[in-house]
Amino acid sequence: MIDFIAGNGPWAWIVAGLVLLALELVVPGGFLLWMGISGIITGIVVLVWAIGWPLQWLIFGVLSLVSIALWVRWTRSRPTATDRPHLNRRAEQFIGQEVVLEHAIEQGFGRVALGDTVWRVSGADLPVGHRVRIVGYDGAVLKVEAV
Repeated sequence: MIDFIAGNGPWAWIVAGLVLLALELVVPGGFLLWMGISGIITGIVVLVWAIGWPLQWLIFGVLSLVSIALWVRWTRSRPTATDRPHLNRRAEQFIGQEVVLEHAIEQGFGRVALGDTVWRVSGADLPVGHRVRIVGYDGAVLKVEAV
C-alpha cells in the first residue's frame, strides 16, 4: 500500500484532499475544507515538480495552517448579519425607553415592568410612579435616570 501511494504521490494527495472535502460535508466546521484544498494544492505542486515526501508534508502542513489561520481571522473580524440584532441581549433594546417605576428606587435599586417581565433598575432614589428613562444596563440590571 505504501509503495502504491509513493508511486502515485500526486494523485494520493489529490484523492486525500477530495476525501477531506467530502468529510467536511459530514463534519462541518471549516477546518477540513481548508485541509482538503491544501491537499489538492500539494498534489498539483507534486505533479509539476518531483519533490520528496518530507517536503510534500511540509507544504501540506504550512498550507493547512496558514489557510485555517487566515480563515479563522477573517470570520472573526466580520460581524454576523442578522435581522434580530438584540436577540439574547434583551436589555439593549430597552435603552432610551421611558417607563414608570413599579417599586420605588431605594438604596439605589427598584423595579419596572417592561412587557411581560419585571426588571431590576438602578439609579437615584425615586418614588413609585415616577417616570424614568433607561440609559444603560449592567447584566440584568437596567440603569435609569429621572425624566
